[in-house]
Amino acid sequence: MSELLPEVPAQVALPNRLLISLIVPTARVLSRRPPRRLRRLFGRLAAGARPASYAEAQLVIDQLLTTSPQCRGGSSCLVRSISALLLCRSRGIWPTWCVGVVATPPFAAHAWIEADDQIVGEPVAREYFRTFFTVPADA
Repeated sequence: MSELLPEVPAQVALPNRLLISLIVPTARVLSRRPPRRLRRLFGRLAAGARPASYAEAQLVIDQLLTTSPQCRGGSSCLVRSISALLLCRSRGIWPTWCVGVVATPPFAAHAWIEADDQIVGEPVAREYFRTFFTVPADA
């Protein structure tokens, strides 16, 4: 998969740029954890958060893609999705975190976020993914 970029680069204020510069390395460390542990950790983090709207989640993805080159690559889906979760949680919201596979060749593991029952920030439709598990706001 090629590099992902927002359709329109997002305006990102300096405090948010600094926050993103801390969140992305944290997400990289977390991405090395087993899925079972991530699922349990994110279930705890989601507690008390309001479900994110599609517009809120899309803004977070656009800010990440604008600010962090490490979140843009096609193989950066896990770091990108975890970074989006952490940035959303810092704002008191939580999208649904999804882990699964791309269901068409070439088959590959994938992680993404959804809000308002829509996939957020992905270049293909939801039908191209098969979900193994999710962590919604009410987990």
